[in-house]
Order: sequence, then C-alpha cells, then structure tokens
Amino acid sequence: MKALTHKDIIKQLMEELGIKNPMSCPRLQKIVVSAGVGKLAQSDKKIVKDVVENLKLITGQNPTIRKARLSISNFKLREGQPVGVSVTLRGEHMYQFLHRLVNIVLPRVRDLKPINPKSFDGNGNISIGLRDHLVFPEINPDDIVISHGMQINLQTSAKNNEEGLALLKQYNLPFKK
Repeated sequence: MKALTHKDIIKQLMEELGIKNPMSCPRLQKIVVSAGVGKLAQSDKKIVKDVVENLKLITGQNPTIRKARLSISNFKLREGQPVGVSVTLRGEHMYQFLHRLVNIVLPRVRDLKPINPKSFDGNGNISIGLRDHLVFPEINPDDIVISHGMQINLQTSAKNNEEGLALLKQYNLPFKK
C-alpha cells in the first residue's frame, strides 16, 4: 500500500489538484483507532482488558488505556477511572490497517452507507464510526464477552477538505457521489 502511494497516488493527486511539487501533495499522516469503555468499565473491570485485547488483535499494536482527568458526579465518573482505549498507527502498520479496512472490513459491515464527503473537519481529516468490532476477521465471535463499537480517525496533511477527499478517494474509500 505504501509503494502504491508513492508511485501512483502521488502522480494522480498532482494532476488532479494541479500541484507541481510532489512533496506538497497531501499524505496520510496517522490513523487513530479508539473505543470508549466508560459505562462498561464501571460495571465490570474485566471488560477493559477484553477491549484492550480486541484492539491489540485488530491493529497489531498494544493500545493505551485513557483515564478520566476529572471527577464528574452526575456521570458517576471518578478521576483515574478508565474511559477509553486507543491506538495510534503510523508508517507501515498504518498502510496495512488501511488496506484491511478498505478491502476487507468495510465490505463486511452490514447496511454500510457510503461516507458523506461533508464529514471532513475542515483540515482534510475524517472519522469513521463502526458499531461493531466483529467485522474484523481477526476477532473470533465465539470468544466475545461483549460487543463494542470503535472510532477510526484518518488524519492527513491536507490543507482543506477537497485535498483530503481527493487523497482518500485514491485509497478507494466509499464516498457518496
């Protein structure tokens, strides 16, 4: 996937966006995969370990546990309590994950709607939410205690949404027309 980026995608982006210098083309910088465990962690401490193991299987890297910085009594949240799990992918792992996401995982999602091009944040970055982590082939459905969703953030070096859209279309992400 990385070789494809440097050969074909950069050339196509230069023509499409009218960029003369290949170093000024937008690139994928990192992918952040995260899952929230707030209410689940309050009921059972073992669930956080299960979510960590699931993200470890999916991404191939050891995730970090995110903890609450403040205590909020209305949400029954205490400082230091686990609220999420996240992994940041860069380099070769990022391109491998993107390849699996586009070619294997997204086609397996039931009732998948194409991604809305208006979902960009203004800087060419986009977030994709998955309701169920069982669409990843690494996860064995028989071993699952609880099903959880996840958020996948694709962060690019694009200056605006049009450049980010052009870049991610080259990676064959399903966008609305």
